[in-house]
Amino acid sequence: MRILLYHLGNYFILLTKVFARPEKTKAYYRQFIQEVNNIGLNSMGIILIISLFMGSVITLQTAYNTESPFLPKYLIGLGCRDSMILELSSTMLALIMAGKVGSNIASELGTMRITEQIDALESMGINSASYLILPKIVASLFFFPLFTILSIIIGILGGWLSVAITGVISITDFNYGLQYGFNPFYITYTLIKSVIFGFIISSVSSYYGYTVEGGALEVGRASTKAVVYSSINVLLFNVLLTQLLMS
Repeated sequence: MRILLYHLGNYFILLTKVFARPEKTKAYYRQFIQEVNNIGLNSMGIILIISLFMGSVITLQTAYNTESPFLPKYLIGLGCRDSMILELSSTMLALIMAGKVGSNIASELGTMRITEQIDALESMGINSASYLILPKIVASLFFFPLFTILSIIIGILGGWLSVAITGVISITDFNYGLQYGFNPFYITYTLIKSVIFGFIISSVSSYYGYTVEGGALEVGRASTKAVVYSSINVLLFNVLLTQLLMS
């Protein structure tokens, strides 16, 4: 418990430094553009591939496990739609991004710490926490909702393609299921989750990378901790947000 409170306190102290007023807006803008490439554009490919196969698999599994004549076929399309919107495109992608983006952030900041680049920034009077971490958080808050919407679209497309190729049900039934009983609040719900998940992953990973002490071995351990604790917090807040927003 003492260790938990220690890290929790240091985490919030770091956040107060991160959200301090920037010294030079132009320098932060350049950092943000760099993070757009690192966090956003470099992650686009894996998101497209994973979402396509997630939609395809959930559609086929639903089709093969709902062969009862008492269940209408359009439930397969409905299941694909709601699965992608409510969980797969937000929570599952967040866990994947915790592994990809989180480890990159922690290793980058950890390397800067042990090579004394962060100390050099501090000696020049620059708020290194804000300069290095804030653009990562802003880029994550910007891209995670976009990733979620893109994942929903690609996942549903993957489900549609699996139906068209395998013929497990008719495309008409699948399309009807996609439109049946749609609740627009589901989109709001998943976007709220994606924003919070983006903040958790970027800030927790930055904390473990920024506070590294030691050498290259500690950087690797910090990267592992960033992925593990980001994933745990994503799952925890997934439960809390579901209870708050869907009850």
